[in-house]
Amino acid sequence: MQGVLGSTRGTDMLAVIAAIDQGLINAKIVLVLTDRSSAGILDNARKHKIRALHIPSQRKTREQHDSEVNASLEEHGVELVLMIGYMRIVSSVFTQCWHRRCFNVHPSLLPEFSGGMDLDVHAAVISARKAVSGCTIHFVTDVVDGGTIVLQKQCLVDYPAETPDTLKAKVQQLEGVAFVEAIRMFIQGDLPPDTVDLPPVETAPTPMTYRDAGS
Repeated sequence: MQGVLGSTRGTDMLAVIAAIDQGLINAKIVLVLTDRSSAGILDNARKHKIRALHIPSQRKTREQHDSEVNASLEEHGVELVLMIGYMRIVSSVFTQCWHRRCFNVHPSLLPEFSGGMDLDVHAAVISARKAVSGCTIHFVTDVVDGGTIVLQKQCLVDYPAETPDTLKAKVQQLEGVAFVEAIRMFIQGDLPPDTVDLPPVETAPTPMTYRDAGS
């Protein structure tokens, strides 16, 4: 059973729901949680009769908020967490609880353009004149965008016509497909080993942790 954390519309969740309804994966989303009461993902969850909860974060430490999130996910029997447009930095309280059981999607081919969000990532890809972009499903860890890569999907960047908005639309179509494939891998126990290829120690940048990055 899956739980979803989201702060935006949850477009990728709709692709997962469609795959479940079509019998492409033997899965069920039992809970959607958000930190934003106005998040569109709440409406999308309710339209599909999925339990949806808003857990506010104001006047709470990150650890306190994450503890509440953990408790709600566990109460509903969640086995795998999907972060879909979740705009919060999570603490080790969360990452340790869901080690190798939480997927995030990043809108680039990690490790390239890690740490960025949404249109800023797509603008950076175009500015760097990359021929190919795409999305990455990875495990959530204490290192921002640094968890083991589960899978990637690619698309071509169309110069000179490509804009951040058009590239976002291309990549977002891949994200739903990638989530479905990653869920299937989780169910089948066919996930990559929990190792991350890092630069040599003498040249590796100091990793940014979720705690360091702020919310």
